[in-house]
Amino acid sequence: MPVPKAELHLHIEGTLEPELAFALAERDGTELPFASVEELRAAYRFEDLQSFLDLYYRLTDVLQTEQDFTDLAEAYLSRASAEGVRHAEIFFDPQAHTARGVPFATVIDGLWKALYDSEQRYGISTALIMCFLRDLSAESALETLNAAEPYLDRIVAVGLDSAEVGHPPAKFAAVYRRARELGLRAVAHAGEEGPAAYVAEALDVLGVERIDHGIRVLEDPMLVERLVRERIPLTVCPFSNVRLRVVDRLADHPLRRMLDLGLVATVNSDDPAYFGGYVHENFDGIQAALDLTVDHLRTLARNSFEASFIDEPTRARYLAELDAYTF
Repeated sequence: MPVPKAELHLHIEGTLEPELAFALAERDGTELPFASVEELRAAYRFEDLQSFLDLYYRLTDVLQTEQDFTDLAEAYLSRASAEGVRHAEIFFDPQAHTARGVPFATVIDGLWKALYDSEQRYGISTALIMCFLRDLSAESALETLNAAEPYLDRIVAVGLDSAEVGHPPAKFAAVYRRARELGLRAVAHAGEEGPAAYVAEALDVLGVERIDHGIRVLEDPMLVERLVRERIPLTVCPFSNVRLRVVDRLADHPLRRMLDLGLVATVNSDDPAYFGGYVHENFDGIQAALDLTVDHLRTLARNSFEASFIDEPTRARYLAELDAYTF
C-alpha cells in the first residue's frame, strides 16, 4: 500500500490521458490532430516548457461540457486514491477554457460535481486552486478573479502558472492583492525555468505562502536560508523537471540535497498524463534514483500534509495515519 500523502501541485488539465482525450472528442464531436492514441502519446516528447504548453493547450479543446470536466476529475481521483493520496489541492486554468468560449461556470461546476464529495467516495479531501496564466495580461487575470467571485466557497487559493521566463511575479501584484482581500490563499510557480529571484519576488510582492517547483532556489544560499527559517514549502515535481529538460536525469535531481538542507520539499506529479507518472511513481522513481532513506520518504509525506491548506483536525488525522504507516 502506498504511503499516505497529500498532492499539492497537480494541474487537472494535465491529467488528460490520451484515451480520455479521444473519448471526449468523439462524444463532443471535437476533432483531434492525431490519428490514434498511440500517435498522441508519441507526441509527449518535449524540448522545453513551451513545447509542452503548446500541446497541453491544444488538447484542452476536448474539454467542452460540464460532464467533460467531471469525467476528467473523476479519472484523477480514482487513480489518486489507489496511489495513497489523502488530500489533493488541484490547480485549474479557467483562462484556457474561457478563451475558447467555455463559460467559467461550466468549468467549475463540472469539476465540483466530482470534488464536492470526494472524501466520501474516494477517501480524498480536495481543494481547488485557480491559476492565472502568466503569459496573458494582468488585466485578464483580474477579469478571471472577478468571474470567480460567485464561486469562492469552492476555491481555496490562487496560483500562477504557464510560461515563466519573461513573466515575473510582480506583473500580477494587483490581482494577488485583490485575491487576498477576498480571503484566498496564495501560491505561485517560480524557480523552475525562471531564476531564484522569481521565488523571492513571489514571496515579497505577491505574498505567497508556498512556492510551486522552486528547485532553482539552490542557486541562492541566502534564499535557501530564508526558506528554511520561514518554513516556506516547495512543491517539487521530479518527473516534470526531467521531461521538460530542467534537470537532465532523475539521478541529477536536487531533491535529496533540498531535504538535507532542511527545505520543506514535497513530491508531486504536476501534469502526470504528459510526464510519465502520477505521484506514487514520482515517489518510487526519486527514491530509487537518489537512494532516499525511509526518513527522507517519511519527511516528504509529512511535509505534504504540513504544507496543505487544511484545518488542524484534518491535518492531525492524516499525520496520525502517516505515523502508523510501515515503510
